[in-house]
Amino acid sequence: MECVPNFSTGDPKVVKAILNEIQGEKEVVLVDHIFDSHYNRLVATFLGRKEAVLKASLEASFAAVRLIDMSRHKGQHPRLGAVDVVPFIPLRNAEMRDCVELARRFAETFARSSGVPVYLYAEAATSPERRDINWLRMGEYEALAEMIRKPGREPDYGAPIFNRKSGATIVGARNIMVGFNVNLGTPDLKAAKTIAKEVRKSELSPYLNAMAACVPERNLTQIGMSIYDYRRASLSRVFEYLEDLAETQGIPIVDSEVVGAMPVAALVEVARHHLRIKNLDEGKVLEQSILHVTDPRASEKD
Repeated sequence: MECVPNFSTGDPKVVKAILNEIQGEKEVVLVDHIFDSHYNRLVATFLGRKEAVLKASLEASFAAVRLIDMSRHKGQHPRLGAVDVVPFIPLRNAEMRDCVELARRFAETFARSSGVPVYLYAEAATSPERRDINWLRMGEYEALAEMIRKPGREPDYGAPIFNRKSGATIVGARNIMVGFNVNLGTPDLKAAKTIAKEVRKSELSPYLNAMAACVPERNLTQIGMSIYDYRRASLSRVFEYLEDLAETQGIPIVDSEVVGAMPVAALVEVARHHLRIKNLDEGKVLEQSILHVTDPRASEKD
């Protein structure tokens, strides 16, 4: 399984403490992490078997609620709490129902032990509207004291009481998502927001979410995206669409970045599209072939 928890911090000391908890679990592998000051957010990606992933995610989250004070938190990314979202993703020899079970076990234990209210989302959601993380984050941390008391918005685990220091946490199970950010050669946030809005209104909108943010240390802006279906909204298609939108405003694209780990299939598509390789598939990626030889089960699930 994969776990990609998002924590509301860009403080290097707090980041180190959280990552130490993940790396302290010997049976999980931390494959990626990214944090910054403009989002004020840490995204960690680790893999392992069910029980090890559960233990690592809980220990990291307990460290986060000890060290992060949401009453002082400022950041451009939408967030509800110190431990903002904890998604579990099935990879090899795991099914979505396994991740739903894991999400509920995490939610129950975390809410009981930390006193932080927990909402279930995506495949673990307890009602249709709760599948949508944006619905759960409505008003963000600043409106949580009011929202948590509204009928129908009670947490799935924990009391409907505002936790000033830690906010609330969203936990769920979902398929693989690609985090993809595109940096624009302008500091004009208004222009970037216009582009992000166009993306959300486009035919790509069912497959991704987009937001605009400033990156002050580079004097540019960024379109940050969560791509929920990288096959229907491929990186090539998304990038070219953004390129066209930016060009109409006379804005160049500087570069792009990946948040977390992505499937090799997403990169194969980029090479196939831009290099016009007609016979390229995952089987022609050497490392994938080696993996299939050393572990025959690798072919059972992407």
